[in-house]
Amino acid sequence: MRPVILFTLLLLLTVASLLLSLTSGTIAITWQELLAVISGTHSGNELTGQVLMELRWPRTLAAFTSGALLALAGGLMQVLLRNPLADPYVLGISGGAATGALLAMLSGLGSVWLHGSAFGGALLSMLLVFGLSHGAGSWTTSRLLLTGIVIAAGWGAVIGLLLAISPEQGLRGMLFWLMGDLSNAPMPLGSLPVLLFGLLAAVAIGRSLNILAHGEQTAGALGISVKPLRSFIYLLASLLTATAVTLAGSVGFVGLVVPHMLRLLGMRDHRLLLPAASLLGGSLLVCADTLARTLLAPRQLPVGILTALIGVPVFLILLHHSRSLHGEER
Repeated sequence: MRPVILFTLLLLLTVASLLLSLTSGTIAITWQELLAVISGTHSGNELTGQVLMELRWPRTLAAFTSGALLALAGGLMQVLLRNPLADPYVLGISGGAATGALLAMLSGLGSVWLHGSAFGGALLSMLLVFGLSHGAGSWTTSRLLLTGIVIAAGWGAVIGLLLAISPEQGLRGMLFWLMGDLSNAPMPLGSLPVLLFGLLAAVAIGRSLNILAHGEQTAGALGISVKPLRSFIYLLASLLTATAVTLAGSVGFVGLVVPHMLRLLGMRDHRLLLPAASLLGGSLLVCADTLARTLLAPRQLPVGILTALIGVPVFLILLHHSRSLHGEER
């Protein structure tokens, strides 16, 4: 598929998912009411304007931002580790964020402290993996991956301990956060600049990513400074993941599936693939969140459940039909 056609379709999907999210819910909002509120000419029921601008718009924008961050981070991680099964959480970033968030919940702190604690935990995990994987020797991809897996296992044990000692009245909120929850997501004013920076940085190093995907020896032979590039990719992907997890909790499969969907459509150039992944990842998470809050309305489901239910069969289909996954490329 030509990039122009693909990006046009992705932009249309983005607009459609945003409009669907804004008009769907317990309180039905028509297209006419939506346009009237957006244009500022709505003078009827004030409840409609409040629902749109104070509840649905922040949540919808947070869902899109989180999905875009995860898809972008997943694409970067798959290049860094040269592993088609790599996702934004493979190096333990989400475990550190979850530990920080659960500690804030257990202490009875407010939402501001919760998001700050989650981001701090993610950064701590990032620094631990980065520092320990370097050690006294050289930094290899396998060493980085093994260190991340061990750190993630350690965070998992801490999370289990926190859940075991937490009071029963707080368990529901903790479990929802661990499965991905956008019900209390704030307006992503701090996350949008991170997404913009990540996109610009990813496009800027896109050519180097294309070369690195063929192997470190090939990249070095073609004049790429491999070690600084790997460090930058890791730090950038970790920052994107930490921001996404802080905003929406642990939402799975978006960062894993979306890059593969685009590669299956023939998009290999990372200067195009990564921006396209951001659009597709954001749109998919908006659609999943819309289903999460409308499927059993007025009850809400954790959005991570929907992404897993969608992501598992999609990924199996991709594995069945794709003949050249990223890790098999020469």
